[in-house]
Amino acid sequence: MTAKRFNARTAIAAAALAMAAAAAPFAASTAQAGTLTMNIAFKGASQRAVWQSVIDDFRKAHPDIDVKASFIDEEAYKVQLPGWLSTVPPDVLNWHNGERMAYYARRGLFEDLSGDWKKNGWDNMYASTKESSTYNGKQYAAPTVYYSWGLFYRKDLFQKAGIASEPKTWDQLMDACKKLKAAGITPFAVGGRDAWTLAGWFDYLDLRINGNAFHQKLMAGEVPYTDPRVKKVYTTWKQLLDDKDFIDNSLSYDLDAAQPFLFQGKAAMMLMGTFITGGFPANVKPNMSYFQFPIIDSNVPTAEDGPVESLHIPAKAKNKADAHTFLAFVETPEQGAKLATGLGSLSANSKSPEPEDPISKIGFQILSNTKGGIAQFYDRDMTKEMADEGMKGMQQFVADPTKLDAILAQLEQTRKRIYKK
Repeated sequence: MTAKRFNARTAIAAAALAMAAAAAPFAASTAQAGTLTMNIAFKGASQRAVWQSVIDDFRKAHPDIDVKASFIDEEAYKVQLPGWLSTVPPDVLNWHNGERMAYYARRGLFEDLSGDWKKNGWDNMYASTKESSTYNGKQYAAPTVYYSWGLFYRKDLFQKAGIASEPKTWDQLMDACKKLKAAGITPFAVGGRDAWTLAGWFDYLDLRINGNAFHQKLMAGEVPYTDPRVKKVYTTWKQLLDDKDFIDNSLSYDLDAAQPFLFQGKAAMMLMGTFITGGFPANVKPNMSYFQFPIIDSNVPTAEDGPVESLHIPAKAKNKADAHTFLAFVETPEQGAKLATGLGSLSANSKSPEPEDPISKIGFQILSNTKGGIAQFYDRDMTKEMADEGMKGMQQFVADPTKLDAILAQLEQTRKRIYKK
């Protein structure tokens, strides 16, 4: 009796398993895709809008994938990212190439994307940005856009001040500053509350005075901050501060608050990346143009900042299959061009069409003709802890340039501690 009951139960269970197995393919097909989560850093409504458009395109192409996108202001994003990666990360996030990427790759927090590069033909399409996407021989980034840095300026204000042409040399730039001040116009709008905007000034002065080879050694912690070549960068910068070429109280403004000085005609120039063009008001845009940071020493090969933006899959992501699908979708020439236009940047995809926007065209020419190398940017080429201390030192310097020697001595102590050199 017991044996028969056992056999009956076994037969029923076996039948149930057979039915489940027969239904399994159907169940898998109807519930194949999970939820794809992503965190996107943005600055300004136009940047958010273009990312939303790309995500909408992906949803149309993959209606079976449920996408949950969170948009976070860039400055808050930088603070929150380490916590996400080490706890419960999204499946996809955007970040930066160079040391910024390597910082997380060496800690095992980013997924190795080398297979995606081979499978999707990225070696060819993204040849120029492969090096900055690579750490320890493997690729951990999917490049999206990169952008030029230079001096934006108001053509009408230059004309009003009697400046006949864009300055090509440092002396010509200083002459332009004098003419602008004589016309009651501040030469430069600077949003120093965002310390990275000051880092752009340091980068360009160092690249023009000392060149990219020296700059990269400094970024790698191999040069003392008390080196006379480093001090020369700051003393050249001090000339601008002493001459009142920056807006008053520049440290009290972030980038968004500093731009209206340009839009309202109170300041004539701003050193910034081309990503800000998407936010130019329609009535101001026709008066805006852009030129290469002037030459300081003609014997130094001209180098530029050309930071690369990128997408990443966190190592602890839950839905990596759909994350790889999303990266393959975005890394096409068409989506690269769309992102570049919306972000005021250049597509990192070499197969994307050349930009139509006049300022983007200038940026494209600047980067294409660079002979002295392309840097990622101060806080992207350098270890995060040192970059944070360096930018804090820049804010202290702008607040009181007379404390330069003390600031450099403190930075040198920090360098020795971090790099043990």
